[in-house]
Amino acid sequence: MKPLVLICSKEADFYLVFGHILEEAGFASELAGCVDEAVQLASERGPHAVVLDCQPADAAWDAVCGRLKGDPRSRALPVIALIAPGAENQHLGLLKAGIDEIFVRPFAPAKLLTYLRAKLSRAPTGSDGEDDPSLICGDLKIRLASHKVRWSGQQLHLGPIEFNLLRYLVENRGKVCSRDELIRAAWSDNHHVDTRTVDVHVSRLRKTMKTVSPRNVIRTIRSAGYALDEHDQ
Repeated sequence: MKPLVLICSKEADFYLVFGHILEEAGFASELAGCVDEAVQLASERGPHAVVLDCQPADAAWDAVCGRLKGDPRSRALPVIALIAPGAENQHLGLLKAGIDEIFVRPFAPAKLLTYLRAKLSRAPTGSDGEDDPSLICGDLKIRLASHKVRWSGQQLHLGPIEFNLLRYLVENRGKVCSRDELIRAAWSDNHHVDTRTVDVHVSRLRKTMKTVSPRNVIRTIRSAGYALDEHDQ
């Protein structure tokens, strides 16, 4: 499977040209027209990197980077900014927001491709050698790009919300995760999600996991939230 690069840009022509360059170099690409779409696709599609097309006339890109780096579903992804020459203020803001790398236009596409390959070569991959980073906790294995989950040696079929909840719990194993944290992790638009909805989806997740093993590894912490028990893996 080709590594997926998410391109956040409002310029369709830029995406077509840059996407073609990526395709020729062995990458797949997908367009996100705004930061909300980028965060949502980062969760749903499991990209390996995000490229921000930072046009000077657009909104503050440091806020876009901060949103990606502040969201549990996308904060571990390499985020790369392409900026105009002389944009010193933009450069500083992106650095403060946690950007991984900045390329100043004009630049040779080969430099960006080299950076992407170097980043991906250091990323964890699945044990079968596919380019699909995994989270492993005992008998639980989550493959982030393909959204596949194995529990006690068997495949689990999870919806996107349950997948995001489980991923966040595994990433924060042994810690208590509040319902508000889980809402931010699992829903792209959390304005209309209440804590009771979290309970319903956690219940579904537990039920699905129990079809494979009777162990209940997701503990309810009264008045606090939920935790994945490392010792029961």
